[in-house]
Amino acid sequence: MIYTVTLNPSLDYVVSVGDFKERSLNRTDREVIMPGGKGINVSIVLKRFGVKSTALGFLAGFTGEEIRRRLKNEGVANDFIDLKGGCSRINVKVLANNGETEINGQGPSMSVKELDLLIDKIRDLPATDTLVLSGSIPASMPRDSYRRILDALSGGNGCRTVLDTGGAFLRELLPYRPFLIKPNKEELQELFRVKINGRDEALKYAKELQKAGARNVLVSLGGEGAVLVTETGEEYSMAAPEGNVVNTVGSGDSMVAGFLTGLSGDETNYHRAFLMGIAAGSASAFSMGTADRIRTEALLMGLREQEEKENE
Repeated sequence: MIYTVTLNPSLDYVVSVGDFKERSLNRTDREVIMPGGKGINVSIVLKRFGVKSTALGFLAGFTGEEIRRRLKNEGVANDFIDLKGGCSRINVKVLANNGETEINGQGPSMSVKELDLLIDKIRDLPATDTLVLSGSIPASMPRDSYRRILDALSGGNGCRTVLDTGGAFLRELLPYRPFLIKPNKEELQELFRVKINGRDEALKYAKELQKAGARNVLVSLGGEGAVLVTETGEEYSMAAPEGNVVNTVGSGDSMVAGFLTGLSGDETNYHRAFLMGIAAGSASAFSMGTADRIRTEALLMGLREQEEKENE
């Protein structure tokens, strides 16, 4: 079983406005409301790909109830902890011809006691399970919340962990030997304080993260594609498929879900997982919401054809 943790879920209100004008009235062309938060995105995409997961984390208020209702409609199992005060946040994503704008809410306060309730749910996960920790840590929670979770897991049967969080948080967690980390280009540059030009350089720094403790390192590079270094010594690099980028929010989460889907049934097929991850991430970027199965499979077929041509 795969479990995803989203400490600060949201309702995402995604609008397309054409040419966005500041300090002026803007009317939407399209609108989408969906449950959000990186771990929730992973669970939703996994469900669309036929892979079971359970979404964990915290919900509060009427927005929390709406998040739970929409996840139920998606068929996503969840076991959230209900907070007594506040409301789960609303995030606004404005998609315009002149770029994307995000306005993210703060969300409710969460205490150490409530974090301990979450830890109690996951401390005994077996080695056959996977736990995905995604996103930043809310300001109201201890800065070392992920470390506390990983400490609890290390005392159990050692379920494998996937980390998709940025900056200093990620570096501090590498000694726990996560099964997979997925930094993007900007996060990789921040970690090493360098400018990365191309996939070869991204591979170089991915190997450094592997030396620091990560078992597998998947780096998303946006329009440049992605790279992967595996614990079995394999290296993969591929350009992104061509398409019209509509919305980059959630594409990294879709990549994680695609990668885990690619491993289902064959835990050593990193090549398939890599291609599935790129296809899912791109499917999300080419749509208003997160990836769906039909678009992902079409892109996956194109990637395989592209790979065959490169190998001729």
